[in-house]
Amino acid sequence: MEQWQKDLIGMIEAVTDEVGQFFLEINDMVDAFFEITEEITEEVQNALVADIDTFATLHEQFLQDLTEPFLEIYWELGDISEDIDPGFPYTVEATLEKNAACIGCGHYHGQVYSGNLLVCAMHPHGWDDESCPDWEKEIE
Repeated sequence: MEQWQKDLIGMIEAVTDEVGQFFLEINDMVDAFFEITEEITEEVQNALVADIDTFATLHEQFLQDLTEPFLEIYWELGDISEDIDPGFPYTVEATLEKNAACIGCGHYHGQVYSGNLLVCAMHPHGWDDESCPDWEKEIE
């Protein structure tokens, strides 16, 4: 083999070694980059979880501070409203003791307005006997 061929083969082997070494160094740099990235990700995740926990605690405290006065007022109004007749209508069911003729009647209204019970449109104060002449079965 001639000298130039030996030199060419030597150069090719040298280039091959250098390229192999280059890729090994690149591989090491990529591994180091991934390690740093994982560490940063873990730190960011831990910080984010801590911030979210802090925010949730502050949010819960804020809502509690915001709603507590309203709840206190609500409970106080509940105590007061027991003594006062409500101005809003409320329902009264027909029973055997009161408005027995209206049980199951489709005309029964049974709403109390300002303390006055409206039994039905035909008999606003109810019917005194056991059976009402206008009784009709309630439509289900």
